Amino acid sequence: MELVTARLRIDALRLDDAAALFACRADPAVARYQGWRPANVAAAREFIAAQPPEPVHGWFQRAIRLREDGRLVGDLGVNLPEDAEASVEFGISIAPAGQGRGYAGEAVRAVFDQVFGPLGRHRVHASVDPRNLACMALLRGLGMRQEAHHRESLWLYGEWVDDVIFALLAREWQATERHRG
Repeated sequence: MELVTARLRIDALRLDDAAALFACRADPAVARYQGWRPANVAAAREFIAAQPPEPVHGWFQRAIRLREDGRLVGDLGVNLPEDAEASVEFGISIAPAGQGRGYAGEAVRAVFDQVFGPLGRHRVHASVDPRNLACMALLRGLGMRQEAHHRESLWLYGEWVDDVIFALLAREWQATERHRG
């Protein structure tokens, strides 16, 4: 999955992204809300090397880069089930230096356009820690609705955390996009 937006390019992670990926994912403000944080640059490099070059199904991670200079500003994970009727899951991380600039919304909109357009999927969903207020606002701003709030359902980094599920249907996305017009 390679996508281009007005300011971003979403493409395969490269081995030379390892230091930037580690810096983002190891930052305490980002890592607190992620299920995976690399122990060091070598672990980030191993993660990148394990990514499928041309993903078709299953979980895969993509780089979010600035179009102007190719600098990594975040990453986006997508779980594209083999069963075309199953819900597509996604998650996103933006490095602290890139937060507050609209990159996450721009990247996720591009993914939704792909998932609901050419891929013809019916539903997407995301799981978020409700303490991550910026992500909660992002998902609501994209038209996603909160479907569940599981209290203390995940043991993560030495504490029980809540898990909130957001979802969006293809017809809802299409109506939202027509409205934006």
